[in-house]
Parts: sequence; C-alpha cells; structure tokens
Amino acid sequence: MLDALKKNESFVPRRGPVVLMILDGVGYGKYKEGDAYLSSPTPTLDYLSEYCPITRLKAHGTAVGMPSDEDMGNSEVGHNAIGSGRVFAQGAKLVNDAVESGVVFEGEAWKTAVAKVKDSNGAMHFLGLFSDGNVHSNINHLKKMIAEAKRDGVKKVFVHALLDGRDVPATSAFDYIDPFEEFLSSLNDDDFTARIASGGGRMVLTMDRYGADWSMVKRGWATHVRGDGRYFTNAHSAVQALRDENAGILDQDLPPFVISDDNATPVGPVVDGDALIFFNFRGDRSQEISAAFDDDDFPHFDRGQRPNVFYAGMMEYDSDAKIPKNFLVSPPQINRTMGEFLCASDVKQLATSETQKFGHVTYFFNGNKSGKFSETMETYVEVPSDIVPFEQRPWMKAAEITDVVIEGINSGDYGFIRCNLANGDMVGHTGDYQAVTVAMGAVDICVSRVKKAVTEAGGVLVITADHGNSDDMYEHDKNGDVKTDEEGNVCSKTSHSLNPVPCIIFDADYQDEYSKKLREGLGISSIAATCLELLGFEAPADYDQSVLNFDK
Repeated sequence: MLDALKKNESFVPRRGPVVLMILDGVGYGKYKEGDAYLSSPTPTLDYLSEYCPITRLKAHGTAVGMPSDEDMGNSEVGHNAIGSGRVFAQGAKLVNDAVESGVVFEGEAWKTAVAKVKDSNGAMHFLGLFSDGNVHSNINHLKKMIAEAKRDGVKKVFVHALLDGRDVPATSAFDYIDPFEEFLSSLNDDDFTARIASGGGRMVLTMDRYGADWSMVKRGWATHVRGDGRYFTNAHSAVQALRDENAGILDQDLPPFVISDDNATPVGPVVDGDALIFFNFRGDRSQEISAAFDDDDFPHFDRGQRPNVFYAGMMEYDSDAKIPKNFLVSPPQINRTMGEFLCASDVKQLATSETQKFGHVTYFFNGNKSGKFSETMETYVEVPSDIVPFEQRPWMKAAEITDVVIEGINSGDYGFIRCNLANGDMVGHTGDYQAVTVAMGAVDICVSRVKKAVTEAGGVLVITADHGNSDDMYEHDKNGDVKTDEEGNVCSKTSHSLNPVPCIIFDADYQDEYSKKLREGLGISSIAATCLELLGFEAPADYDQSVLNFDK
C-alpha cells in the first residue's frame, strides 16, 4: 500500500466532492467547418468556458506516450495519462520499437509460434485491425511479421482483416487491401504462400469490448476460425460487393466475408497445429477474442471443436487476469495512480460510465489494473449500454450516468467522483454530423445537472476530455479546404482528432487560493495533480504539473 498523500497547506478542501467529468471525444477544432462540437447546442459548456478558469491540454502524440506528435490520442492512453498523472510509453510506441529493432522476434512467444507451425507443417495466422490508424494496431507491424515468418521458414500465412474506417478515413479499405495484396504477391513463391483469408468490419465482428456484445466475437470466431460465411474470391471483390449491396455503408460496418477459391471451402480456416497472432496492441477490444482461444471454460458461445493452436497477443492485454497467456511485447508498467493514492489517503471514490467506456474509468484509469485497490474505498457503477448503432441513439446513456453521479454527490459519501460521457467519441466515430450535435446537446444537459448538484454540495467540477473527435468531423486537405467525393458530398471524418481538449474548473466555493488563470501548454496527464490539489493534497513529486497556479 502506498503512503498517504501530504496535505496541501495552500488549499482548504471544499465541503463537497471533486467531480471529474471526462467528455470523451470533445476538443477544440482547428477548422470551423466540420467542428460539430462548436455547432452543437451547449449553453452550459459555453457559459463555463467564458466565466470559469480554463485552459487547453494536449491529448495526442508524445503528450500521451504515442510515438510522435502525428499520432492521435485515444481513450486507452488518455485515461492512462489522466489516472496516472504521468506519461508512459504506450502500446504503439512499445510495439513499434520492438518490431523495428527485431526484439519481438527474439522473444519466446514468437519462436514458439514459428516452431509450432514448422513442426506440424501448419499455417501462421494473423488477425487484427487492418489499418495504420495506430490506435489499436498498425498494418506495418503486420507486414514486418509476415516477412519475418517467411525468413524463419514458415510456409503458409493467412491474414484475417478487420476493416477499420474509424481510426482512418471511413471508406479507405482499398487503400490498405490493394497495396497489401501487392505486398503479399512480392513475397509469395514456390516455398511460401500468404493470403487474406477472411475479414469484415471492426464494429460487426471480433472487436467487442467489456462484454457489451459477445455476438460480435461469435461472428468473428465463425468467420476467421471456422471459415463459415459468405464466400468471395478475394478481399477487394468482397468489399466492393458488400458496398454495392449496402449503399453508404462504412468500412467499420461491413458484414463478414470468407475467401474461397472454389466457392465451397475456405482457403484459411484455423486448424490443429496452426498458430495465430492477434496483432492489435490495444487491450480493450482484444480481451474477448483472446479468451475465446485461451479459456478452457468458456460460457459466452459455443465454439464447437476448439482447434489446438498456439495463440499469442501482440501485448499482454490484462496483466492481472493474465490475458492472453502468451504475448509478444510487454505492456507499460503503470503504478502509483491517483486512484491508489486516494485509497491510501482515505478518500472514497465513485467511478461510473456506461459499458462502452466503463473499463476506461476503472481499468485504464487505474493503470491497466483489473479490480479495485480497495473494496471499502471504491465504488464502481457500470450502466449497461444499448446495443444499437450510436447514430440512432446519440444521447446514449449520458442521463443515466449523470443520475449515478448526482446520487453520489448528494450522498455525501465520496470525496472524488469520476465519470466518462462517451457521446462525443462513439457518435463521432459514425461520421454522422447531425447525430453528433444531438449527442453533444445531451452531454451539455448532463453537465448542467452535475453543475447544479456540485453547487449545492459546495464541491468542485473539473471538465476535460481524453482526446478530440466531435471537433473534427470533415476531412480537410493540406490547404484546410473540406474534401468532397466525386459527387460533391463532404467526406466525413470518423477518426480522433489531434486537437487540444478543455480543462475547465468550476469551483462553487472559490476562495481566491489559486489564480483564475490556469497554466498553459500542459497535457491531460496534469489532470491528476490538479484533482489531488483540489482535494487538499500535495501531488506526488513525479506527477506532471497541475494546471493550478498558487503563486498568483
């Protein structure tokens, strides 16, 4: 157990709790055109932005542990940074360094996978998100692993491609499929064959998270492992046909497909003696498919005859639960998080969100740790998400989450309350501009409700975000002009933005202890120290600097 935090003599804690509202996917846009947050009805956020202490925080690139400032942030690394108060090298950077240096190929998991298929004359399978979005995966890592597999004497490789259209342009599948097929052709010869064997949209199969919809994983298992599904001769023709049949469909929503040469048998089902590497490095959407391969006791769906294969993840997705059993790259070791310090300092905490982001305010916020630091000091409340397309219900569960927050405030039981309202991100990913404005209007109503409760309790409300998204809904060219397609329609953007995010402090009983002008130029890792100071503590010396300035 950590030592209790030292009291901050410069600040008298307020009567009520510190409430941290993480407005997922809400940033300050670079362009007015396409900034759905800017054009949304948000009178409460507008008021707070004008009259409260406010600053802008970095939420992408090196500020959250990504390889470069060209890399967008995401909810995983964002909540890691907010909860830990420091910046750790994250999955994208760790994996990139391991692949580029070749260290990953010297590890036990890689060598075991190669040995397995060489001994059995089997195939090595690679399953994962098929893009260079660098949020969940990177196709360049996949290419290097396939090339290394050939050098190591593997004879057959099959790729199971989860199409993105979410962290990259919405209908960019051919930008990845066609060059990748050329890459495979350059490797194929009399002694080596590599092919795409199956695929489908990431929001339809395989990449569920937090147990929200196990049917996605069931579809993935049937498609990738058993080779059950609709047959096509190649991935390009599959995507073209599915687009033709589903007008306006985004890559992330494409139905499953299986590649077959004879329209009767799949080219690459997963069978006994094979090895499979799940090449996503981000953990939340990797754990369920990992459990399907690893767990002997598996209640979520009937797998049929589970093939005897060696399975490894790109990273260890949950170090506490040991998911998966085998992995190529060790994850960042994050410790001494704000939540753990508050438990040691006798501050009771409430964390809540809906299923889609529940693990973010718990698992990721706590440094990739499952469970609680203390059963007596922490309460976690998950609000079940609806299983519907987000653009069809853009308010999501924001109101229900807010109910939990307000009940926690009014109870007087908690010193620190944190929540995530996922609307700006999850609806933003759909590319539906109108739906995002509805989503953000709903969020603003919730902020207003929490503000009122915080005022009555005499607490402090801290508003921030883990990254941007709703603020950048149109594709722009290098000149800043909005991109359009051949028919003149605006090209929607579904990925996260590189924009800064807000940090707003609403201190109901402000007593002039700190300057209303907050520090500038910081990242979202500064939120931890900020909240600790508002709770009346000194932040740990190695935490990133708070936005509060007590030297007025």
